[in-house]
Amino acid sequence: MSEHITTTPMAPMSPRLTWFMAISVGLIVANGYYAQPILAELGREFALDAKDAGRIVMTTQMGTALGMLTVVPLGDTRELRRLITTLLMVATTAMLGMATAQTSLALFIASFGVGMTTSIVHLIVPYSAHLAAPEQRGRVVGTVLSGLLVGILLARTVSGLTAGLIGWRGVYWSSAGIMLTLAILTRRLLPPRPATVHMKYKDLLRSVVDLMRKHQALREAAFISAMLFAAFSALWTTLIFLLEAPPFNYGAKAAGLFGLVGAIGAAGAPLFGRLSDRIGPRATVGYALAITLVGFIVLAAWGKTITGLIIGILLMDLGVQSGHVANQTRIYGIDPTARGRLNTGYMVTYFIGGAFGSAAGAFFWQQFEWLGVCMFAIGAIAVAIGLLLKTTRAGISRGSLATK
Repeated sequence: MSEHITTTPMAPMSPRLTWFMAISVGLIVANGYYAQPILAELGREFALDAKDAGRIVMTTQMGTALGMLTVVPLGDTRELRRLITTLLMVATTAMLGMATAQTSLALFIASFGVGMTTSIVHLIVPYSAHLAAPEQRGRVVGTVLSGLLVGILLARTVSGLTAGLIGWRGVYWSSAGIMLTLAILTRRLLPPRPATVHMKYKDLLRSVVDLMRKHQALREAAFISAMLFAAFSALWTTLIFLLEAPPFNYGAKAAGLFGLVGAIGAAGAPLFGRLSDRIGPRATVGYALAITLVGFIVLAAWGKTITGLIIGILLMDLGVQSGHVANQTRIYGIDPTARGRLNTGYMVTYFIGGAFGSAAGAFFWQQFEWLGVCMFAIGAIAVAIGLLLKTTRAGISRGSLATK
C-alpha cells in the first residue's frame, strides 16, 4: 500500500543548480565508461581476450541495471539529498576498488560496484524534472541530460589521455577523489527533497512492475531506448579494437580523443529536448531513430576511414542521445508522483539493452569484425523503428495515439 504525500510546490530551479546537477551527473556517469578506451590495456594486464575484456563493460552495465532496480526506487520514499550523498560515498569506495584491483575477479567485482553507483544519476535526473515547470520540463531535462551524455562521451577522452600519462589506475584514483568532493558539495548545494510517497520496500519494487504493466508508453519508450543503447554500447565497446588494428594503428590516447567527436554529437541533444516541447517527445523519437540509422550505415560503409568514422560517430551519438532525452521527457509526464519508479523501469530496461549490446558487440567483433558490429547495431535500430511504426499504426486505427 502507498500513501501519497502532498508537498508544497518548490521554487523554480536556479541556473546555478541546473548546471550543478548537469555537471554532477556527467562526472558520476563517466565512472561507468572509463574502461572502454583502456580495454586493450586491461586485457593485457589481466590476461583477457577481446570477448572477456568486453565483459568488463557488460558487468558495469549489469551493475547499473541492478542499482536502478534496487536503489533508485528509494528516491520516491527517502529524503533525496541524504540518499545521494550516501551513495556518492559508496561510489568513492568502488572507484578505489578499481584502482587497487590485483586480479581479474577483483576487477569484475569492483566494476559491478561502479555500475551500481552510477545509478545515482537516475536519482538526480528525475529530481530536475520535479523542479521544472511542465512547459519547461523538456528543456530542463535536456540540459541535465546533456551533462550526463557529455560525461559518458568525454569519459573516454579523459580515460585515454589520463591512462597515457599516468597509467590506467590513475584514472580511477582521480575519480575516487572527484566522487568524495561531489559528496561534500551535494550536501551543501542540493536542496532537500522529502519523500513523495510512504511505501514498504517490497511494495515499492512491486509498483515498478505494476507501472510497466499499466503504461504502454513506458514500455515502448524503455524498449526503444534499450535498442538505441545496445547499438551505442556495441560500437563503443569495440571501437578501441578497430583503432588499434590497421589501417589506424592507434592507442588508448587516440581512442579517447574520439570521445570528443561523440561529445560534439551529444551537444545537439538539448535541441531535441526543445523539439520535444514543441512537437511531442514521441514524434521526436522517430527523428532520433532515423539519424541513428543513417549514422550506422555510414559507419558500416566508410568506418575504416577517418572521415567516415567521424561523420558516423557524430550522427550516431546525436541520434542515440536525442532519443534518450525525448523518451525520458515522455515518461516523466506519465505520473509526477512516481517519477523515480517510472525512471527505474525505463532505465533497468535501458541498461539491460546496453549490457546486451556490449556483449553482442564483442561477439560480433570476434566473429565478423567491424562490419559485423555495425550490422548488429543496424538490426537493433531497425527493431526499434519497427516497434514505433507498429504502435503508431495501432494508435491511429484506435484514434487514441499518445504523443506525449
